[in-house]
Amino acid sequence: MPRPEVLERIKSAEEEADEIVALAENDRDERIAEARKRAEEIRTEAEQEARDLKERRLEEARQEIDEECERVLREGEQEREALAERAQDRVDEVTDYVVELFQEDVHAQT
Repeated sequence: MPRPEVLERIKSAEEEADEIVALAENDRDERIAEARKRAEEIRTEAEQEARDLKERRLEEARQEIDEECERVLREGEQEREALAERAQDRVDEVTDYVVELFQEDVHAQT
């Protein structure tokens, strides 16, 4: 093979290799860009899911607190009613006791 042909083939092979490398680098850059884009999409979706979960849990907690508050208020109302009823039941007894103390005091002064 004559020397100029060999040099031409070497030059051609180098150009072809350069093109292959350039295509590979371009492909790599595109894949990296796509991977970054997808990673950003995944991150955005994960953040939204986290926000949604946080809101659901907060709403559940608020609902539990409201239910507990209502329960405590109901129990307090029941206890108040029971105390009022017991107090009412003792009105006559206390009135009799006060009258008795008054009479004893009046008798003690005479």
